Amino acid sequence: MLRIFQTTLPLRATGFARLLALVLTSAAMIAVPARAQDTTPTPAASQALPAPAADTGASGSASSTDTSGLGQVGSMPVERQVAWLNRAAQSGELAKLGDAQLVELFQSLSPDTLPRYVEAGSARYREYEFQTYSQQRIKGVWQTQPAHLLVRYRQDPMQVYVKWLADGRSAGQEMIYDETKDPKQLYAHQGGTFSFVSIWTPIDGSRALAQSNHTVRELNLGYVTELFLSELKKYHAAGIDKPSKIEVLTDYGERVVAFTWETPTGQPQFYAKKVRLGLDLRHPFFGTSEAWDNNGELFEKFTFTDVTPKHFDASTFDPKNPQYKF
Repeated sequence: MLRIFQTTLPLRATGFARLLALVLTSAAMIAVPARAQDTTPTPAASQALPAPAADTGASGSASSTDTSGLGQVGSMPVERQVAWLNRAAQSGELAKLGDAQLVELFQSLSPDTLPRYVEAGSARYREYEFQTYSQQRIKGVWQTQPAHLLVRYRQDPMQVYVKWLADGRSAGQEMIYDETKDPKQLYAHQGGTFSFVSIWTPIDGSRALAQSNHTVRELNLGYVTELFLSELKKYHAAGIDKPSKIEVLTDYGERVVAFTWETPTGQPQFYAKKVRLGLDLRHPFFGTSEAWDNNGELFEKFTFTDVTPKHFDASTFDPKNPQYKF
């Protein structure tokens, strides 16, 4: 942080000296631009961290810009690594790094940094709208066409509105879940010819799970983080202290740092034999999630896009909302 030192004059200073001191003080004040207000708290320690500097083009490859500051991040204490990631993501500098730089950076971080980073970030997202592309293996059959969903989510109380969009599977369907009305049921209608018929159905019943292995309560960013943190404890117990692979991937236009964890025994001890989670480069959550079974077959794939914090009113989770077709 820059500091402005005021000029102290002797008691008998001439008028010219006083004027010169005033001009110098004013110039110093003008040279320090005012910072825009940051609504996300950042630990004070992050102000002393090295700036992540890299200039990349549209392809994501790095130029010859000096990136020596990146080499210092891995030697910091965990809490400062987390603070550095927060600042780099919010400023957009993390997304500017080239693929090789991102891999090298995350390989250098403490194994505790990523879980601490996403766990703290999950607490920020309690009410938001997002879109997701999903494919799953239902009763052994892979969904060849992704479902494209618009989701409006509130954590407390848990309320969820879902619409299946036109460019994906089951277009036109809608669903509302409100635990304040009935924590065990959701209200939904199909798309197409039968869109005028809305019914209540159990969230874990055959109708609700005909298209997904997950209940509506698991359709949110926090669930992915919580599952990762829970599995991480099992990984550590099995002697797996770090991911087997770190790479940079692009999915539905979203560039992520992807971490792959492979387990020795797979299911049922673990959620999956292999999991790959893609960290969003601008926000502290996983933007992609993939899981493979014991036979090496992909059994689910989720991509989260257009995540936007919101403040919803009561009509958002009301079937009588005129924008909906219940």
